[in-house]
Amino acid sequence: MTASSIARLVFLSLALIAPAAAQSTPVVQDPRQMDEAQRKVYTQALREAHELLDRKQYADAIAKLDRLVAERPREPQARFLKGIALADDGNTDEAIAQFRGLLADFPELPEPRNNLAVLYAKKGEYALARDELERAVQSAPDYAVAHENLGDVYARLAQVEYEKTVALDKRNRSAAAKLKLIRETPAPSQ
Repeated sequence: MTASSIARLVFLSLALIAPAAAQSTPVVQDPRQMDEAQRKVYTQALREAHELLDRKQYADAIAKLDRLVAERPREPQARFLKGIALADDGNTDEAIAQFRGLLADFPELPEPRNNLAVLYAKKGEYALARDELERAVQSAPDYAVAHENLGDVYARLAQVEYEKTVALDKRNRSAAAKLKLIRETPAPSQ
């Protein structure tokens, strides 16, 4: 699984968003209640942040996204894009925290789970990656990227187990052959 496997889905469907929970802190406007002008401004700001990311201007993109999140903390799109920005900038642990926070508020969204899984796999935490990807495909059975990434994680988990088997039993030809086959399999394309 490669860094390019991280989905760049910026405009999540607002129909997937659960109603905002009642809060004792100041009421946050529900993103579905934006009027047309507010929606255009918000969408344009997201595009600008995405363009900054494309130009690898991570600090500027994150600053813009922080402003958007402060204005509309219950809106998932800016929070998702901030997770991508953090990951692209090499701040893996911060990106993980960002995606976890987003999933705490919107557990039904598969895209943050996919991205979280990619980051876990990057850290060698394949069981956590597998768990997130299984949840992603459970919530969105037609999400092909998550299925592909799940296959990559299963292959890596198999490789780890075959390596353990060969280390424990050097005479096990079956495990050695399977390990060789997995190692010879081309890596996912970038």
